[in-house]
Amino acid sequence: MADYDLVIRGGEIHDGLGNAGVVGDVAISGDRIVAIGTVTGSGIEEIDATGRIVTPGFVDVHTHYDGQATWEHRMTPSSGHGVTSVVMGNCGVGFAPCKPDQHGMLIGLMEGVEDIPEVVMTAGLPWNWETFPQYLDALAARQLDIDVAAQLPHSALRVYVMGERGANREAPTDADLAEMRRLTTEAIHAGALGVTTSRNMLHRTRAGELAPSLNSPEDELLALAAGLRDAGAGVYQLIPDIHGEASDEFALMRRVAAASGRPLSFSLLQMATGDEDGWRQYLSALEASHAEGVTIRGQVYPRPVGLLFGLDLSFHPFSLHPSFRPLAELPLAEKVAALRDPALRAQLLSEEPSDTNPFYMAIVQASTATYVMGEPPVYDPAPEDRIDRIAKREQRTAAEVAYELLIANDGRNILFLPGANYRDGNLAAAREMCTHPDTIIGLGDGGAHYGVICDASFTTYYLQRFVRDAAPGQAVPLAAAIRSLTSVPATAVGLDDRGRLAPGYRADINVIDMAALTLHAPTMARDLPAGGKRLRQLADGYAVTIKSGVVTYRDGVPSGALPGRLVRGAQVAA
Repeated sequence: MADYDLVIRGGEIHDGLGNAGVVGDVAISGDRIVAIGTVTGSGIEEIDATGRIVTPGFVDVHTHYDGQATWEHRMTPSSGHGVTSVVMGNCGVGFAPCKPDQHGMLIGLMEGVEDIPEVVMTAGLPWNWETFPQYLDALAARQLDIDVAAQLPHSALRVYVMGERGANREAPTDADLAEMRRLTTEAIHAGALGVTTSRNMLHRTRAGELAPSLNSPEDELLALAAGLRDAGAGVYQLIPDIHGEASDEFALMRRVAAASGRPLSFSLLQMATGDEDGWRQYLSALEASHAEGVTIRGQVYPRPVGLLFGLDLSFHPFSLHPSFRPLAELPLAEKVAALRDPALRAQLLSEEPSDTNPFYMAIVQASTATYVMGEPPVYDPAPEDRIDRIAKREQRTAAEVAYELLIANDGRNILFLPGANYRDGNLAAAREMCTHPDTIIGLGDGGAHYGVICDASFTTYYLQRFVRDAAPGQAVPLAAAIRSLTSVPATAVGLDDRGRLAPGYRADINVIDMAALTLHAPTMARDLPAGGKRLRQLADGYAVTIKSGVVTYRDGVPSGALPGRLVRGAQVAA
């Protein structure tokens, strides 16, 4: 008779706490790790991990699976990159609370801010909730391939409480503030992991209207903080004003964190324009805050936060041109055939983009400052390979070069625009932010930006680019990198029952072949509700992924098991 449900044999075990790897065995019974070291008993199933590393399942604290978790069971692409737990509801956007007559507003907001097509949400969302506790109950009935934890989004909360006044960003009354505070506490008591908001002026609906949370007065942000204080639990996530002064934005966050008495984290990037040293100012402020006992962390990303362009994606250099709009929904092959017509080419090259959303206009206008991504994908391209610089050398326009690249390779080429974290043409700033003691690696945005960003693969990229393939003297130690992807994010949001390999902890585990670890270029799939499109990105090297003691993936292929569930609130090891 077997002693355990599952035993992993002979792998290099990394505990997730930064300690050096040790060759040994891991025994699992039920959903928990029960023994580590030399395991003499047998398992019902045994996995040979010889020559491979064994790590905790990765934890991603910044995703947008709020909708996807209600209409499908696999949280791709995250679950294909060793991620076993995600936190959603970030950036102040989500689908609860929401009254029946507000469905359209939230769908429009998510379409604009997170690039989820309206038709996908209309077909996919069951709307079997109104309040946030009811939304959690709906999630609790779901069976998934990973665990999900939800946060209360400020924009949805504001509109739920204030109606049209909230959507129009009018100032709240004292009664409004009291109700938002009460509902924040209610959400935390029901199992929300925290509350989130955005001050990013780029967050707009598809029509270009600002998200409801933007321009909210400080007393409103403090009301949400008071709700956390009343609950005595939860975290606060915030996107600062990317055009604001770092010192002013951080001072506001300090006041919010002090009012809540709870941990706060915020998106931290090296911006492509504006204050060149803003990110360093934020790091210095984090260090000072930590020294004074105020828990604030920056959420950072280990490569450029880049936009992807292509004929089958949401945007490309001609996507907002009047003559392209009739082609937008055609199958890719038909688009390519049409674009090979010299007359249409001449017409498109003579036009300018037009749209009501200024952010969309800015995206398209920047789309010729891009690089061909290639396979395998290159995220730190050489500056001279940029399309507009190629055009200058060849004495052509950037639009002409982009046009040719878009219709080459049967229209499957993807153009990459390195945005934040690539101001200097290298990854030095990203590395510095990711290895700082007061940051959390995240910002993968899984479940959102289906046709323009595919950043949920950052876990694979970090291990491949910054650990295994880094230049001499630049490599992040393997144990430290694993800690950054496991226990650090788990602890930051209160999920202290995972992110570690030790008896009593949740059996979320990866067995990884580091030599084989390979990140492939994104591709487009039409597998969303109503035939909606999304970018997918595959990886090699994940030999086995285990969620709550159950094998969910072998060599990237799903086992069919769905042990993932809703996580309600903070957790501790058994």
